[in-house]
Amino acid sequence: MIRIVCILQVMLLLNAELVLAQYKRETKPWWPTREEILARYEKAKWLDSAAKTAVYYQSVQPVWEENGTGFWFKRTHPDSTVEFLKVDPTKRNRFKAFDHQRLADSLSFVAAKRLTADRLPITVTTVNRTANKIEFSYDQKRWQADLGTYSIEAISLNERFGRRNSNGTGWTRRSHWMSFGTDALSPDKKWKAVVVNNNIQIQSENGEIKKQLTTDGTDTATYGSVAWSPDSRYFIFYRIVPYKDSVIHYIKKAVAGTSRGQHYAIPYKQPGDPFTTYEMMVYRLGEERPKKIQTPIMDFFSAPYLHFSKKSPGKFLFERVDRGHQRFRILEADSETGLARTIYDEQSSTFIYESRIFTDYNLDKEELILSSEKDGWRHLYLLDISSGKIKNPITSGNWIVREIDSIDYKKRQIWFRASGIQPGEDPYYVHHCRIGMDGKNLVVLNPERGHHQVSYSPDGNYFLDTYSEVNKAPVITLRSPVNGKHIMTVEQPDTSRLLQLKLPAPMPFTAKARDGITDIWGVVCWPTDLDSGKQYPVIENIYAGPQDAFVPKSFLPYSEMQSLAALGFVVVQIDGMGTANRSKAFHDVCWKNLADAGFPDRINWIRSLAQSYPWVDTNRVGLYGTSAGGQNALGGLLFHPGFYKAAVSACGCHDNRVDKQWWNEQWMGYPLGKHYEEQSNITNAGKLKGELLLIVGDEDSNVPPESTYRVADALIKQGKHFEMLTIPGMGHSDGGPYGRIRKRDFFVRSLLHLLPPQRN
Repeated sequence: MIRIVCILQVMLLLNAELVLAQYKRETKPWWPTREEILARYEKAKWLDSAAKTAVYYQSVQPVWEENGTGFWFKRTHPDSTVEFLKVDPTKRNRFKAFDHQRLADSLSFVAAKRLTADRLPITVTTVNRTANKIEFSYDQKRWQADLGTYSIEAISLNERFGRRNSNGTGWTRRSHWMSFGTDALSPDKKWKAVVVNNNIQIQSENGEIKKQLTTDGTDTATYGSVAWSPDSRYFIFYRIVPYKDSVIHYIKKAVAGTSRGQHYAIPYKQPGDPFTTYEMMVYRLGEERPKKIQTPIMDFFSAPYLHFSKKSPGKFLFERVDRGHQRFRILEADSETGLARTIYDEQSSTFIYESRIFTDYNLDKEELILSSEKDGWRHLYLLDISSGKIKNPITSGNWIVREIDSIDYKKRQIWFRASGIQPGEDPYYVHHCRIGMDGKNLVVLNPERGHHQVSYSPDGNYFLDTYSEVNKAPVITLRSPVNGKHIMTVEQPDTSRLLQLKLPAPMPFTAKARDGITDIWGVVCWPTDLDSGKQYPVIENIYAGPQDAFVPKSFLPYSEMQSLAALGFVVVQIDGMGTANRSKAFHDVCWKNLADAGFPDRINWIRSLAQSYPWVDTNRVGLYGTSAGGQNALGGLLFHPGFYKAAVSACGCHDNRVDKQWWNEQWMGYPLGKHYEEQSNITNAGKLKGELLLIVGDEDSNVPPESTYRVADALIKQGKHFEMLTIPGMGHSDGGPYGRIRKRDFFVRSLLHLLPPQRN
């Protein structure tokens, strides 16, 4: 705790000095000499190296014991020696997990390579307390060690003594969508539903054909995706009309041993492309023919996961999201009648975030838990399946449920993660909670201010809690999931080397959004050797993808942003409106509106920062980003040229019609409308003002490279000047180490008007 207090004191003193300095002298723009900028390059290079080993003991990666209560973790010391420690919650202490010398001697013998006890290069993956054995990886192989005899043997995956250690959440989320194979064995193992020549046959266990169910299947309209009911009386299958996605093409241009480019292509679904369709059918053993389930043909995603009723085995539930992401339903089908009824129907005038829909089925009680943002915040509800009515909200309030960690139907309790639940702090911080399914007895298990990351023990009796803030070192403790009670401190970070670097700490900052009410949160990295009498250019690290929020919340001792700041820039990162993890209204700003990218909020935020800290120069503002951030970076120059003056755009999805289907239709909607074209960076290329560097990997399979090439083509046709860096063989990336060097050199030229180091 002493180390933590020290770093906080230094940070507070530094920020206090900066605040006081603004009143002492008038600021003026900083225009360094070339000698000054070359010295800063050297300082940044030194910091990049020194900061790698500036903090020790800041994280614990637990390997929980199987058939035990404690966990193991690997501890690396400043001299690069390592030790493996065991934490015993019952004794509230930690100690060496095994005899390091004996294990080193045994492993040296079987691996035919001398290893030392204090530098064991192994990764422990499984600990079985009852068997007193461990599994670990070394030299790209898996090994098993008996800690009684210290005998070691190499093992294959099917020889393992136990299950792979989980992440401790106690919860595994099933996908909503599940396609099945072509050869499905019934649960009682008496029958097989087999796809032969695009048609369905029923075969006995020895392969004898008992019934030919369909005969009209073809390559263009086949049958398949079979799922049996648990009682083996029914099975569901589909008449499938497959759609083969079009491809995007690549040329490998630098293949060793060849003198020609090598062509390859990959399937790639873009917005508006059709999907394979599924028509649901059911067959009951002994009946003459199958029947259709009376529900519209599914033309979005694949065959759904089926949840068979325990009270009425012929009935089953399935989920459906309509294309366009504005309607989500849970339906119940009856195998006897072929009829289907809607259990739950949620519709939105904007979007429903499909990949964050949570459902869990308690079929013994004919109920299910589901998430919804229908009241403006993401919360959990308990639904009665038979009536289709909400029994009760489980969570409520002006905060959101982020994830579900565990569900205990016997105790009627849920463990989950929440953001915004603790008043007076950053609303993105995650806290871990427990609540009754009746919505009562809410307990915040780790209420301490900060962003919390947790690992639960497999038996649910303990959890490891690591919490920190961007400028505050982690606290790592073991706690009780019953009431959050502190059991013991597991680790204490050593930040002494970080303090010696005299780096300004990253600083959280808030300002009002465009509505003048909502708080916008971001972080600032100040230049090293900051002179408060001078004004420094601003560079925004931007990513406005609506799928999440992106400003770091955990301890950030050093980052690329701080390295860039060392050159003499104020580097910021902001979560504007339209990003996730806040209210539904906050998120809805992105709907059919990706070009907005929260820019009004970001610009207000940077201007507010300058009002509080006069050494922030809002006349020299640049931005950089990758992927959606690449789209945003160029968008800043196109749509807000009065504020942003320079941008580095890496592998941007510059036109949402060219990028992947699932991401773009989620936010831009379906069917495609004029707004797709109107918001395209390609369509708006003629508006370019300021300086631009485009970066693209020519083998990007995430965002097709033609997205960047097409915007380059449009810029050329408009007579615009820009720089472009194509990296052969690179996939979806910011340009890698070379691209990052080119990025910082670009900003030195464009915002400081200086030549970077001569690198040739």
